[in-house]
Amino acid sequence: MITGPTFEEMLHPHKIAPAVRERALKMREIDPLDPINLFNITWRDGNNEVYHFVLPKALTGVDANIVVIYGREFPSGSHKVGAAYSVLLEKELFGEVDPNVHTLVWPSTGNYGIGGAWVGCRMGCKSLVVLPAGMSQERFDRIHSYGADIIKTVGSESNVKEIYDETHRLRASSGDIRILNQFEVMGNYRFHYHVTGNTVVELAAELQRRGIGNGKIAAYVSAMGSAGTIAAGDRLKQVWPDHKIVGLEPIQCPTLYNNGYGAHDIQGIGDKHVTWIHNVWNMDAIMCLDDIECKQGLQVFAEEAGRAALVKRYGLDEGWVNWVCERLGISGICNILGAIKTAKYYGFGKDDTIVTVATDGMDRYPSVMESMAECYGRLDEASAVGRVERIFHGQRTDWISPGTPENRTRWHNLKYYTWVEQQGKSVEELDAQRDPAWWEQHQRMVSDIDARLLTVRETETA
Repeated sequence: MITGPTFEEMLHPHKIAPAVRERALKMREIDPLDPINLFNITWRDGNNEVYHFVLPKALTGVDANIVVIYGREFPSGSHKVGAAYSVLLEKELFGEVDPNVHTLVWPSTGNYGIGGAWVGCRMGCKSLVVLPAGMSQERFDRIHSYGADIIKTVGSESNVKEIYDETHRLRASSGDIRILNQFEVMGNYRFHYHVTGNTVVELAAELQRRGIGNGKIAAYVSAMGSAGTIAAGDRLKQVWPDHKIVGLEPIQCPTLYNNGYGAHDIQGIGDKHVTWIHNVWNMDAIMCLDDIECKQGLQVFAEEAGRAALVKRYGLDEGWVNWVCERLGISGICNILGAIKTAKYYGFGKDDTIVTVATDGMDRYPSVMESMAECYGRLDEASAVGRVERIFHGQRTDWISPGTPENRTRWHNLKYYTWVEQQGKSVEELDAQRDPAWWEQHQRMVSDIDARLLTVRETETA
């Protein structure tokens, strides 16, 4: 059984055995496919600094501090690898997965599948990723490079029902199939609640020491794909009860906003259902963003003329612009726009800090950016400035639904159609999620899982 870090070691990698940590950091550069890189699943670098950047107010157009934690430095290039690792680790520790027997199936619309391919194959498991055919070519290439197989289903980002249908077929085809469903399995929730959430808590104090913010996080903003990442907000609200958790959806597929449906191209979010692991009872607002604006906003960073305009017309540091563009993808721009929208909606000022997430980097989207250039043309200085003024500075406070008791009940009730009618959950299981104790029970399991892993380590070294 190949294992990696505990939850506590992912949160605080300095607690990893020094020899293991040193080797993991070394192999990160030499051989990213070595299993020792499991110990690089963390939001912190070799100097124990959190992967983050603070957006210039010249770009955001708001007084509030908008801070982005970014996942590009994780193994596989996205923080979703942390969720994939946590899900598989728990399944092994509880005896539900045997790497010598079972084939792992990772249902995904992109980054979780990439992370599952990386993790599964590093932990000695045969892995199969199920994802829509309409995702970027770079996603398919990377999954294959990690040693996993792929099944392509019909559609694009919002066609999760078709993914579920394929996983049902696979499960019925063999008793050796194990479905590691990010939309359902609470290991995904636990990784973000404990590791991402507590990382942001600690980052708040670090930012204050640097003169940024007042030592607390006013809001945490995240688009929902599996709704794993937004689980960090549950931890933040325990620390700061007046903290705001804001979820984001595409205007083209506004499922929670107005029971809507459709197709969109913010890869990694907006999967046309409310996931099992989403604690909607804690969400303070749902906001919708335009997928075209998100892609056009990314194009500003992707193209040389766009970056030049950010430097010349808005005074951004050229080195910072070139550095940060590699750490942004479509969903990252979506989250940034959502953070700007949040600042305007709640009236946050210069002492307030909003945290959001850049899930992956530009390396996932060259083909998408080329398609954007073919459709909308290459940017020049004037068009780049127009994009900044319209998309970033001009972000509106429309398409917002607050987390009233009625709306939270409606968001919860939407789970019925996917999870009870289609996926075999009971009404009693669904109703149990109304009680905060249900979520708190799953949060407390972190220490038990860590203890189980430490016991395995002791047994292996005995």
